[in-house]
Amino acid sequence: MKRYCLTLDLIPDEKLIKEYKQYHAEIWPEVKQSILNAGIIDMEIYLLSNRLFMIMEVNDEFSFDKKSEADLKNEKVQQWETLMWNYQQALPGAKIGEKWMLMDKIFKL
Repeated sequence: MKRYCLTLDLIPDEKLIKEYKQYHAEIWPEVKQSILNAGIIDMEIYLLSNRLFMIMEVNDEFSFDKKSEADLKNEKVQQWETLMWNYQQALPGAKIGEKWMLMDKIFKL
């Protein structure tokens, strides 16, 4: 099993952050199923101010490319991603359209 950590910023607006948290309290069933189908075993998202931090634990078959390809074919996931862009903002250095950015592990106890 592998673990990935990713980060993304939200638009720094209290009302928008509250709405974003509400959406994530009950994600759409189709989005949850797409996450599970991709081989993601567990996912947690943490928030500090407007900075998000995601931890994903995945099975050996998981691939970011395969997940992206499947997401592009899933209408509900595309609707979710479009909706979430109303709350999210790309990090400095992100490519056009890039949301969550993979973090490098620099320490392990």
